Amino acid sequence: MSQAASTLSEASPSNRLALAALILGGAAIGGSPIFVRLSEVGPMATAFWRVALALIPIFIVSLMKKNAGPKPQSLSDYGMLILPGVMLSLDLAAWHLSLTMTSVANATLLANLAPVFVTVIAFVFFGARISGVFLFGLALALAGVVVLKGGPAAIGNGDLSGDGIAMIAAFFYACYILAIGRLRSRFDTIRIMMWSTASAAIFIFPIGFFYEGQMLPASLYGWSILFGLAFISHAGGQAAITYALAYLPPAFSSLTLLLQPVIAAILAWGLLNEAIGTMQALGAAVVLAGIMVARASPVQV
Repeated sequence: MSQAASTLSEASPSNRLALAALILGGAAIGGSPIFVRLSEVGPMATAFWRVALALIPIFIVSLMKKNAGPKPQSLSDYGMLILPGVMLSLDLAAWHLSLTMTSVANATLLANLAPVFVTVIAFVFFGARISGVFLFGLALALAGVVVLKGGPAAIGNGDLSGDGIAMIAAFFYACYILAIGRLRSRFDTIRIMMWSTASAAIFIFPIGFFYEGQMLPASLYGWSILFGLAFISHAGGQAAITYALAYLPPAFSSLTLLLQPVIAAILAWGLLNEAIGTMQALGAAVVLAGIMVARASPVQV
């Protein structure tokens, strides 16, 4: 993955565009908790419609695209294209379940530990080179997320089993990021999105159907929420992230996605009238500072 291994300090046009796409993708996904909160169906059914409806714009774009790049040539290729979808379905199922078992603050905070898992997996399995500067930036960004969510005292306010499931969600999202990162050296964004999104929908449907039963929203408003979640948070957000991973190291990309709780807090303030206090503003600033520090010395896989 030679492109992803290039340092961000080179500031090529591709890297700048990829960084912009990554930030926009993180912002789009950051709005997903708002859609989930407003959804008329359960968390698992919401997760299913998030990926199932997202296939519509992804399929349309694939038809419009003249050159979708290399096609899979072997069973191994097909398996690697399906793998991110499996990881994503497990991530969404675990995170949505954790939202029903622990506090929203805990679930969001712990689910955003994905950069820790990405860094550890990249180091252990892919021989990634990790600098002290990157680790400091990672620690700073994670500290900012803790502050954003109310400080260390807030961590003890949830159910421990729910907290554990949120951490499992973080692990699966880290696997998703790494799987996408490895694929981007070979396949086009739209092809990866089509396969991963379709496989995620297939794997998460039985979870929603058997766990909750009620899969259909009761009103047009309920459908509009699901379409917004699918089109904005998944089709838009994940496509932007998948594109960015062709040019940026997965560990740095996952770190930048810590912007998601910052965006979620801002949207909750604007749409749900949830106040942003001094602690939340300070936490957001610390997250941004950590990302900027880590940007100076990204992990190379």
